[in-house]
Amino acid sequence: MTEMKKIVIVGGGITGLSSAYYLQKEIKENDLPYEVKLVEAGNRLGGKIKTMKRDGFTIEQGPDSFLARKQPAVKLAKELGLSDQLVRNGTGQSYILVNNKLHKMPAGAFMGIPTQVRPFLFSRIFSLQGKLRAGSDFVLPKGKKVSDQSLGGFFRHRFGNELVENLIEPLLSGIYAGDIDDMSLMATFPNFYQLEQEHRSLVKGLQKTMPKQKKTKGKKPGMFFSFKDGLETLVDKIEQDLDEGTVELNTAVDHVEKKDHGYHLLLSNGKVEKADAVIMAAPHYCLAKMFSQYDFFKVFNDVPATSVANVAMAFDKSAIKRDIDGTGFVVSRNSNFRITACTWTHKKWPATTPVGKALIRCYVGRPSDQSVVDLTDEEIKEIVLDDLNKTMNITAEPEFSVISRWKNAMPQYTVGHKERIAKVRNKANEQLPGVFLTGSSFEGIGVPDCIDQGEKAVADVLEFLND
Repeated sequence: MTEMKKIVIVGGGITGLSSAYYLQKEIKENDLPYEVKLVEAGNRLGGKIKTMKRDGFTIEQGPDSFLARKQPAVKLAKELGLSDQLVRNGTGQSYILVNNKLHKMPAGAFMGIPTQVRPFLFSRIFSLQGKLRAGSDFVLPKGKKVSDQSLGGFFRHRFGNELVENLIEPLLSGIYAGDIDDMSLMATFPNFYQLEQEHRSLVKGLQKTMPKQKKTKGKKPGMFFSFKDGLETLVDKIEQDLDEGTVELNTAVDHVEKKDHGYHLLLSNGKVEKADAVIMAAPHYCLAKMFSQYDFFKVFNDVPATSVANVAMAFDKSAIKRDIDGTGFVVSRNSNFRITACTWTHKKWPATTPVGKALIRCYVGRPSDQSVVDLTDEEIKEIVLDDLNKTMNITAEPEFSVISRWKNAMPQYTVGHKERIAKVRNKANEQLPGVFLTGSSFEGIGVPDCIDQGEKAVADVLEFLND
């Protein structure tokens, strides 16, 4: 009789959940003698994916969607039988707040980089000097070959400070909640480095390589997907599909010990979980404590993770005196606003909001303003309302507000990130065979990136156990 082997997954965010789902799928399809256990320190699954229902509103407390072009999330939704629940975002004009005014986002921009010159020349976001400096991209030589550099340094060299600070930085650092001058180019957008190396001019490279937009009548379909009942639909369905007894909530891993055959995980409830292989889908800053006898994990103690808060506010539509046709805006870091972005959720995701109502979601917690996340709900609400009043003339109090704080939730891919991760993984392969590091701390923070990492961890575990 074949001995049953156990795989323990640490962390019940979307990476750990995807790992559990795909592992059990492989076990059933191939009749493998393995069992799966997932332990989660918190009282719920899904990590940063969290949907609230209130008074007819659907409120996302974490991410609100995922990119439609990134296949892992679409594929998983299909496998779970959720294809008919997918909805695309409503499209519309997006804006950027510069010098305390809302400006239309210039047409023909890819992540803030111009691919059409005319809209940028006529944009009032930039001074004449700023436009001339941005045009240097056409004549500058390609940069020297380097293993990594900061995202900010790379773009400042190509386009100058004005384009970076008023357009590129608010868009890119908004994704990672990080400082563009600390972020690693190779860990976040290596394609831009490759375009520069290949085509010299970044703009020309994008013009040559970006797929031509097909002309369609009416509005273009949205670039993002969510689910009719909110993003947590995905989490709920995975949890429902897992075998009974797979998940143990409110259970942290205090320590991992390597044994002659596999590992012993000392749990916060006093139990010991034995494992032949371990998928570590916990944040990077937890690892040094769990593996305290292995010094190579200590490097993660110096890898920052920023905190953010988002503020959802429900209004009667009549409260918004200056209704703007669009889906939201991002904020230039040169402004005196404390919000970093604002989504007009009732326009971007119409199904989230009852008729006659408005739902607005704002974000606070830029890297230089981390203390805002620790303020009281009332203080954060007043900060957001003050900023909204400057742009939309909202003087009424919201019908209600929901403030969601995410402490140390955004791992920072600082310069040298890929090399740092590779070194730790190589050491783990040598000294801790069968332990696999995965999740948003490593190779992408978006929902599809995390699902992809979860699926890859499954392939790694199966290869290890089958050897």
